Amino acid sequence: MLLSLVLITISFREPSTGALHQVEGAGATVLRPFEVAAERVARPFRDVYGYFRGLVHVKRENERLKDEVNTLRQQALQGQQATQENARLRDLLRYVDGPQFPGDYRPVNTRIISWTNEFDQQVMIAAGRDRGIREDTPIVTRDGFVGRVTQLIGNSAQVTLLTDENSAVQARDLKTGAFGLVRHGQGEGSLILDFVRKEQNVQAGDVIVTAGTRSSKYPSLFPQGIPIGAVTSVGQSDTALYKQIQIDPFVDFSSLDAVTALITSKRSPRAP
Repeated sequence: MLLSLVLITISFREPSTGALHQVEGAGATVLRPFEVAAERVARPFRDVYGYFRGLVHVKRENERLKDEVNTLRQQALQGQQATQENARLRDLLRYVDGPQFPGDYRPVNTRIISWTNEFDQQVMIAAGRDRGIREDTPIVTRDGFVGRVTQLIGNSAQVTLLTDENSAVQARDLKTGAFGLVRHGQGEGSLILDFVRKEQNVQAGDVIVTAGTRSSKYPSLFPQGIPIGAVTSVGQSDTALYKQIQIDPFVDFSSLDAVTALITSKRSPRAP
């Protein structure tokens, strides 16, 4: 031990041209081939270790993905079984219902040819009676609900958007089933879900869809299940009768270009 300390001390104090440094350099030169050989021998073992470690990780990830696929497959099968059972029971009960979205509708894809003016939330589309479009025909995009046909002009039609202050549609929370009325909010292009009772547990992130119901105040009847938007905030006060619910629409109403009219030959029930 003492000899080692002495040699280290001499090595630090001795100039680089000293005898001890020359011995160290010679030793390093002699040992260099052995270091290279040892590195070459050890490298395959490190590569093999890394390979097997990666293989174990991949196998674990593969098992996790298999479990996830199996879970999703079971959910899909359960959904298919529920749909088939529902159809069978409806047939046995001779269940009478209105047109269902999207199965009972055919799409008429058309483009917007003009906006009526910069203030009203109304547009003209390049399809009308000649394509089976009628008043109250629902208008959608692939993102969700847009509005309804309010006037037919030759082979074109006027569509009043959901963001218009005179528009509204019966809607429900897809998660909780809470019903309300989606209508124009305070800001431009904003929507609110109104008339939702305080005891309903609506939360931010919930998806809002058309309810497929009607009211005497807003007589338009739309198929249920058309996406409208997602809840962004929920508030309530002690004095208000209903919750204050803000919605971010799925449709970008500021950049509408092409839309789809939903046409059905199935009779829609009309309330007295």
